[in-house]
Amino acid sequence: MNWRTPLDVLLPQERNAYRRSYGGRSGGRPFSGCGMRLMIAGAIAAFALFQFLSLPKETNPFTGREQRLNLNTQEEIQLGLNSAPEMAREFGGLSSDKAARERVARIGAKLVDATDADETPYGQHFNFHLLADAKTVNAFALPGGQIFITEALYRLLETEDELAGVLGHEIGHVVGRHSSEQIANSTFVQRLVTAVTVGLAGDDSGYAAARAAQAVGQMVTMKYGRGDELEADKLAVLFMLQANYDPEAMIRVMEVLKQASGGGSQPEFMSTHPNPDNRKEVIQAEIEKLKASGADKAGGTGNLPTIEI
Repeated sequence: MNWRTPLDVLLPQERNAYRRSYGGRSGGRPFSGCGMRLMIAGAIAAFALFQFLSLPKETNPFTGREQRLNLNTQEEIQLGLNSAPEMAREFGGLSSDKAARERVARIGAKLVDATDADETPYGQHFNFHLLADAKTVNAFALPGGQIFITEALYRLLETEDELAGVLGHEIGHVVGRHSSEQIANSTFVQRLVTAVTVGLAGDDSGYAAARAAQAVGQMVTMKYGRGDELEADKLAVLFMLQANYDPEAMIRVMEVLKQASGGGSQPEFMSTHPNPDNRKEVIQAEIEKLKASGADKAGGTGNLPTIEI
């Protein structure tokens, strides 16, 4: 995620309030003192909290988590469909390998049709795309069910089970409604950072404090991202078991990702993705738990089993 300065994320009404407090009328002298700044900062923070708490709150049937969501399911589906063509263009378009494209589509469809993912509003809207990019090792999901994998990652996977692990993980992001939740959380955090920046502007230590607030906001958002990745890993295990794929293959996928990163990575708390070694432990534990609970029933249970987060 590319972070912008706090002023870049101001909503129009917030930006105008900020400019009025520092520019005065018709380009006049700035207001003096910190009282006005603090009042505007408080208003921005209060508005952010009000907007966040006004968002619909739903309990996800797969995870049992209560989520504040920025989009409803139909909005997610439409956003994904509208964004898919441009996203494909950014990665060189679709792969010219017809057999590989069909293989991705076939395995993806099985992971939906033969599992509890089919019980969701996204069930009939999933589409699986193989992208032509042969250099970028990546897979990702747009809201609503548009799922992509690059040729670079596809060529590193040795078995159908490994490919199923990657696609199952992306299905997990969709049914986990991570995009809608991230939009809500990120908007809230960015507005709070803006409030801090406005409140401290003009003080000698204001710039440093604003940068610190921005860094804290970034880490909070990264923490949401790491949690989403682990949640998607667990859902992938569920879908693989229900579709008769071997979830142990996800352990090998973690090795592929580790090697693709050159074996090195920044500290986990500074990354949106958990360390592959830590993910392997979570995956192995989830495999054992789901097998013991009977939630691995082929074809799905129809009861949307809740995973523990």
